[in-house]
Amino acid sequence: MIQAAMLSRWHVHADDYARDANNNPSIAIRMVWDEEEDRGKKWAQELGVGFEKDLEGILANPEIDAVIVNTPTNKHKEIIMAAIEHKKHVFTEKVLAFTTAECEEIYDAAEKAGIKLMVSLPRLTSDYYLYAQHALDQGWLGDLTSIRCRLAHNGAVPSAGGKNGWLPEHFFDKEACGGGALIDLGAHPIYLTNRLAGPAATVTAIFQQSSERVVEENAAVLIHYESGALGTIETGFLSENSPFQLELYGTKGALLIEENQVRLNSSSVGKDGWVTPDEMPEAHPMPMEQWISSILMDKKTTITRNDVCELTLINEAAEKSNREGRRVLVSEMKEVQFNQ
Repeated sequence: MIQAAMLSRWHVHADDYARDANNNPSIAIRMVWDEEEDRGKKWAQELGVGFEKDLEGILANPEIDAVIVNTPTNKHKEIIMAAIEHKKHVFTEKVLAFTTAECEEIYDAAEKAGIKLMVSLPRLTSDYYLYAQHALDQGWLGDLTSIRCRLAHNGAVPSAGGKNGWLPEHFFDKEACGGGALIDLGAHPIYLTNRLAGPAATVTAIFQQSSERVVEENAAVLIHYESGALGTIETGFLSENSPFQLELYGTKGALLIEENQVRLNSSSVGKDGWVTPDEMPEAHPMPMEQWISSILMDKKTTITRNDVCELTLINEAAEKSNREGRRVLVSEMKEVQFNQ
């Protein structure tokens, strides 16, 4: 059994990962550390495990095999590299790091140390993504000409409980988060469209930011892929009842996904008009399950280094595009990375 420690309750998904670990018989939470001692002690008490105020005390503990990292994103590189140095396997919330160069550095260190590193990109395991990929692979859509993905929620809509809605105040801290809606919620549309459309050639982004905050609350990104297809990514924290949408359009058909509804219109499947699939692919194991299997059985994960690094690459290019008010060539970003 894997003996694990939870590192920080900062992220809103920290409790979800603790629950996932507790529900898996192959891993056990033994300790908690948090950069905020009071928060960490409370969480440790809730989980029924010990609290360690010194991070080194956990990382140097030979009885701890792995860590689940939910710290502020700006602490990821330092903490994950320290965990790798101590030969601890690492599961972490997205994004891995603020720059592609840092992501590559972390992966290089993990591979050299023989450490299993998993970044949580859960929608790559979903049945609707797998169906979309299958439709493309089978040629049902012909050549992909455009792709659109929208994921937004109301986390920043003011409520009776506070000005930020249900998102915690620290999710609007640019230093800690590296940005706002795009780097957080927009990560999901980015890694999905990266997988389906392939390498990006150019990125153009517009961020919407109110005078009350220092990070964007809405973002729209237009991507021109090397294949010639166009992509549109939309995300935000100010949308009530906004459904998840993934749309693919090609020379032979269209595929529309909204929440759990999947519709295909393609003459290539032998039916006219919109059809609903009779059967969906079996979803892949969730990221934590894959991580555990990779540690115990050296099983290959479906979420890859390329998925993680390309996610950060698009984030970097989008931030630069919005800041400079222009279209950014992805080759510019890779040239900067190469020269670092």
